[in-house]
Amino acid sequence: MSIGTLPRTSGAGSRNACAVLDVVIPVHNEQADLGPCVRRLYRHLSESFPYPFRITVADNASTDETPAVAAALSVELPGVEVLRLAEKGRGRALKRAWTASDARVLAYMDVDLSTDLNALLPLVAPLLSGHSDVSIGSRLARGSRVVRGPKREFISRSYNRILRTALSARFSDAQCGFKAIRRDVAEQLLPLVEDTGWFFDTELLVLAQRAGLRIHEVPVDWIDDPDSRVDIVATAVADLKGIARLGRALVTGKLPLAALRSRLGRAPLVAGVPAGMLPQLLRFAGIGILSTVAFLALYALLRPAAGAQAANFIALLSTAIANTALNRRLTFAIRGTGGAVKHQIQGLLLFALGLALNSAALGLLNLASPAHTHLAEIAVLLAANAVTTLLRFVLMRAWVFRRA
Repeated sequence: MSIGTLPRTSGAGSRNACAVLDVVIPVHNEQADLGPCVRRLYRHLSESFPYPFRITVADNASTDETPAVAAALSVELPGVEVLRLAEKGRGRALKRAWTASDARVLAYMDVDLSTDLNALLPLVAPLLSGHSDVSIGSRLARGSRVVRGPKREFISRSYNRILRTALSARFSDAQCGFKAIRRDVAEQLLPLVEDTGWFFDTELLVLAQRAGLRIHEVPVDWIDDPDSRVDIVATAVADLKGIARLGRALVTGKLPLAALRSRLGRAPLVAGVPAGMLPQLLRFAGIGILSTVAFLALYALLRPAAGAQAANFIALLSTAIANTALNRRLTFAIRGTGGAVKHQIQGLLLFALGLALNSAALGLLNLASPAHTHLAEIAVLLAANAVTTLLRFVLMRAWVFRRA
């Protein structure tokens, strides 16, 4: 699906006139905020979104005047529709609304409109073009501007760090209430999402990542709602339970990830090679060749004055540090300084492994042929380096840079 195939008329779309974008607003007892939110969003879309749109108010078991306000809005504004659910749960509301929608791109945002609406078109544009499969607003991405208290900032960053550690998440912000997904992708993912509450977003994103889908992140301007009624403790406990459940499902193979990748066209490009390994292997090999050349040059330079073992140590240590830094940036595409020291420490452990193999190879050569030539030393070190390089790649991918 490309943007050239989309209808060019702008404005609201009804169920009979298929909308390109369906923005769902999940609400529970939001009688005061719902009207201003929908009118502001409607005005923004009417003025800036070039294709038919729909706004769906997903009312999950409100007990105040929210249903009446939503019904009045659907009469007042063409293209505003109401979905009424008898049970609470933001995830339940989103799953029901997205499953029922015929729009090509499905989105949602929180009723408090904490996120600046100017980020809406950048959020959905990669999905309209077909470049990306899921798109999320991020308060933690470079370029975002956020106003919120230190307590919520700490909780948000801690939660996302837990996700990176426990579930190898690569997205930066799981809980920002500003997300979009292509309908064809949602049709494959939603049946596998079990959570009906606040963990719904995280579960959907982890599934998308594990299925090899492209997740686009949009830095947002975000101002905290001081009147938020979210129970932070209860939500945190539910999220931790969700992480444990999803982690078990991933470890035990309960989730049909291989079949999901196949249906979504994200099967490995080369049979038997895990997704992402081939380009990583090619980049690693290029860096490995440069490292080997640098190692041999340093070894040859230092060997006459320092001796074989000392020259091997210095040359291997120098190239190991550079090798780890280059692979971190180029092979595994890790940006920023977060975790850099940890990665170098792990890289030094790999250096120790390489040093042990090289030293053992030199020791065996001395035992077998005490009068060997420098050329024989180079040949033995090349062979040892080949084994070390293979082990480095396996351990870097499975341990050092596992989350990448």
